Amino acid sequence: MEINYKINGNINKIYIKQNIIPSIYKSIKNLDSDRKMLLVYDPNIDHSLIEKIKNNLKILGTKIFLMPLKGLKKEKNEKNLFKIIDFLIKNDFTKKSILISCCGGVIGDLSGLAASLYLRGLIYFHIPSTMTSIVDSCIGGKTAINYKNITNSVGNYYHPKSIFISYEIINKMPEREYKSGIAEIIKCGLIRDNKIIKILETQEKKIKNKDFKTISSVIALTLQTKIFFVKNDIHENNKRLSLNFGHTFAHAIEMATEKIFKKEILRHGEAVGIGILAEIYYAKKGISKIYKAVEKLLKIYNLPVKIQCSKKLLLNIQNQIYTNLFLDKKRINSIPRYIKLNQLGNVAIDDLKDDTLINETIYYHIN
Repeated sequence: MEINYKINGNINKIYIKQNIIPSIYKSIKNLDSDRKMLLVYDPNIDHSLIEKIKNNLKILGTKIFLMPLKGLKKEKNEKNLFKIIDFLIKNDFTKKSILISCCGGVIGDLSGLAASLYLRGLIYFHIPSTMTSIVDSCIGGKTAINYKNITNSVGNYYHPKSIFISYEIINKMPEREYKSGIAEIIKCGLIRDNKIIKILETQEKKIKNKDFKTISSVIALTLQTKIFFVKNDIHENNKRLSLNFGHTFAHAIEMATEKIFKKEILRHGEAVGIGILAEIYYAKKGISKIYKAVEKLLKIYNLPVKIQCSKKLLLNIQNQIYTNLFLDKKRINSIPRYIKLNQLGNVAIDDLKDDTLINETIYYHIN
């Protein structure tokens, strides 16, 4: 399956294949480049795929350098950003050189930002390796690092020329990694395309078993939904903000739990699922029919619906989430914004201005 979409007048491609090697080979072969490439990858990926890419592209005369980078959230920093840029400088990369990332959202963001900054932009390809990056972060061109303990506080917009989605990667993906991305799929189903929700509800067994035909169809629908919101609003001034549904609370939850527990206890997708529920709760001023439906769907895919913590830490986490909400980058003034779900497929940008309801919402989602 292939998806073509236009951004800034350029045609970009997404390949969803059982074997991505021929598509990568063809893309590089037809490219006007100097055949010098840096492949940045997460060492947790099955190394046989990295070897296949390297060996096939060597046939083209491509000079390939490898750089493993751990995909931990704490690694999404200026140190690793400049590690990539310093390597490009040291090895005389040009604007016609290629940077390709094979990784999840953390290293994908880092690599994309480095690609955008080096000589004001070199050729960039991406192979997403987590379900969240496959259905969300690979599209839209958002690149960033976390700085001064603020998520994505330094960043840019830079779009991969091509994205290669590999069933081989999906099939070998750890179960928790796979399921955490389903929250982003649910998000897209809620904000625009309820066909996604119907597939998730009716094809649960096939999706859980990673049936290629079913999951590739869901991925394609999800990415087409994201493209719809991105293509005429690259810099997130209007309708693209709809894709942040659930994320105002999710980012606040992620930062709070990591600060208090001193480690990652929620994957990004898991936090997004809780964030979606929190934003529906706030919008509806409590439990509603749509809240119960989304909660049920999250539970079907074994995704958390509340933050698990001891009573001893409850107040601390609640206060930290509240504080973090007011650091959210979408705010225009002192009031944080969120995405209000009016009904299925109908969302609007709104303010979190009711302090009592904010605290009630946070408290309800801590167990």
